Amino acid sequence: MKTSRKQGKPNRRYAKALLGALAIAALTVPGARGAGLLIADGGFGGVLEIEEHDVQVMINNGVAVTHVTQVFRNTENRQVEALYTFPVPKGASVSNFSMWINGREMVGEVVEKQRAREIYDSYKQRRKDPGLLEQTDYKTFEMRIFPIGPKAEQKVQISYYQELDFDHDWATYVYPLATITRTNIDQRTKGKFGLNLEVKSEIPINALESPSHGDEFAMAKHTEHYCQMSLETDGGDLSRDFVLAYRLSRPRTGLDLVASRQDGEDGYFLLTLTAGEELAKLQTGMDYVFILDVSGSMNHDGKLRMSRDSIGEFVKILGEGDRFEVVTFNVQAQALFGNLTQPSDDTRERATRFLRDQRGKGGTVLSPAIQAAYKYVDLDRPLNVVHLSDGMTEQRERAELLELIQQRPRGSRVFCIGVGNEVNRPLLEQLAEDAGGLAAFLSQGDNFERQAKAFRRKLMRPVATGLKIALDGAEIYDTEPRQLPNLYHGMPVRMYGRYKKGGPVDVSIRADIGAHQLEKSVTIELPVEDSNNPEIERMWAWHRVQALQKRADRTGSRADVTDAIVQLGEGFSIVTEYTSFLVLENDGEYKRWKIERRNALRLARDRSAQKRLRAELDRLRSQGAEQVGPATEAAATRQLASAANPARQAQPVRIPQTQAPRSRGWDLDLPVGGGALDPFSVGMVVALGGAALASRKKKRTPTDECGMPNDK
Repeated sequence: MKTSRKQGKPNRRYAKALLGALAIAALTVPGARGAGLLIADGGFGGVLEIEEHDVQVMINNGVAVTHVTQVFRNTENRQVEALYTFPVPKGASVSNFSMWINGREMVGEVVEKQRAREIYDSYKQRRKDPGLLEQTDYKTFEMRIFPIGPKAEQKVQISYYQELDFDHDWATYVYPLATITRTNIDQRTKGKFGLNLEVKSEIPINALESPSHGDEFAMAKHTEHYCQMSLETDGGDLSRDFVLAYRLSRPRTGLDLVASRQDGEDGYFLLTLTAGEELAKLQTGMDYVFILDVSGSMNHDGKLRMSRDSIGEFVKILGEGDRFEVVTFNVQAQALFGNLTQPSDDTRERATRFLRDQRGKGGTVLSPAIQAAYKYVDLDRPLNVVHLSDGMTEQRERAELLELIQQRPRGSRVFCIGVGNEVNRPLLEQLAEDAGGLAAFLSQGDNFERQAKAFRRKLMRPVATGLKIALDGAEIYDTEPRQLPNLYHGMPVRMYGRYKKGGPVDVSIRADIGAHQLEKSVTIELPVEDSNNPEIERMWAWHRVQALQKRADRTGSRADVTDAIVQLGEGFSIVTEYTSFLVLENDGEYKRWKIERRNALRLARDRSAQKRLRAELDRLRSQGAEQVGPATEAAATRQLASAANPARQAQPVRIPQTQAPRSRGWDLDLPVGGGALDPFSVGMVVALGGAALASRKKKRTPTDECGMPNDK
């Protein structure tokens, strides 16, 4: 929104609205700018400071809701136009954008993109600014705020939902700060910076840590089902990621359920299948072709160095039955050996020298490297192509790559490891998904040593292939994904869906575990009503949008799915490529344009559920506090009553018939025996192994028996 100095005359409001169409917010990468940055722009110059930056995170059974509130100040004695840039982490769905006008929060609404643009243009002609937020590329979103008056403050809030990644029972939450959109920007808050994270889990929490900030966080394990991590400082540094992790304990393979259903409406559910510890180990030789991106973009943020070291570290742990090759690429591919080679002192040394000599230069053309990797296929052995890159390939190559992946030889799979903070996540995800593999993305602030060890353990665990889950009952429909991925040890498979009525559902699971065929059935119960997990609704809609786009991209046209995506965006208040967040000055303006306040209503319902969860967490915190200091009279009375009546002590809390528990779990008895190696773990060790070298040199914070940091 370009604004002349004449148009810059002060309005009644210091900060009007937001500029742009918010599209595919959930596809941003783990190292993007989660902080948000406000800089002077549009020819007006000026200096803006971050007065306050507050982050509140609530994780309920693996789904995180993040609220980011920031206050900016114009330090100039004149009004300025500001450019606000922000992303959200991987797999997240923007659920709200608010700004404060005349001291009142104005909640944005999601509108079809073209209509939002027309409304914005009509205001612009009258010199009245509505709010519009636009996506500049696949990972960056911008809005403009004008005018910010002399010495004035501007308050904004972004909220997003995301499901957390799990690996070997560890769930990791990343608040990304390490990358900025523009240079020469002050990344420190002038006032308060606070980050508070709370975790509620039906599966017991065994440990928690911050790999990125260590003992800077205050950590509390209030009960085995509720823990908290908190940091608050003045002048906070916004130039590095915050990484927080907690470990759950699920000893046996099983299903876990979280559901949401409002009275009189169809419900939503999230069904999670997790592989347990009882699955047996199996050792067998496999073939690996490591494809390393050596284009110019890999020089940034130490991506090439990290990738080189990681491949070298993994080659060191290859077994006698394994064979490997290393291929580098920029605008052409180059192989090290020219054939699959068994690991030895000599071949490992040659690989180390080859990797050490690599320098990043030129563009990125991935197709020749993939074609070269396919030549190494041996029909008697599985071939795992492990691709390390930032995915910054030419856009015109995308369709060619997807077609090439579909033509991969039998017995081969491709695994994509996104390295660094600038990663083309959508491309790498789709390549891996179409190739029967998985994609992973790493924050540089994570605990690479812990993750590398976890993936090494996974190398010896089986993987369930050909996984199928059939659901019968409750009139279930629109499940996502339609085709389930393979089940890897330590990495759960999630299925979202909708249902028309509560009641029992027969779940049938079929999969191959090596030479064994798994066939298991269990009956679960979908609730008639449960208003405690509304985040499941937006997450279902986000997954539905992503699935529609991916299916359409494989055909080369989205024309047949655009209307459905718009309906999902408007109906569930989520941003997509075809819908925008529009902020108007008051409720009357929304009414004038006949824009339903769907997001305002949904946000009010979500906040109500979060308030109930807050009350439950406060109760759990109070229970934990009772263990500190002398016993109170009330606590002593309860202890005496429990001792006098053991049956009362064991009596469970009663739940109304219409109110289901937040999460339910069912163990499955799986056959113990042979299986296939987990090639995805191989790729992850590649991405993590090199970084572990540096991590080992750092002093480890000791922990107590609960896995909590201990400074003793």
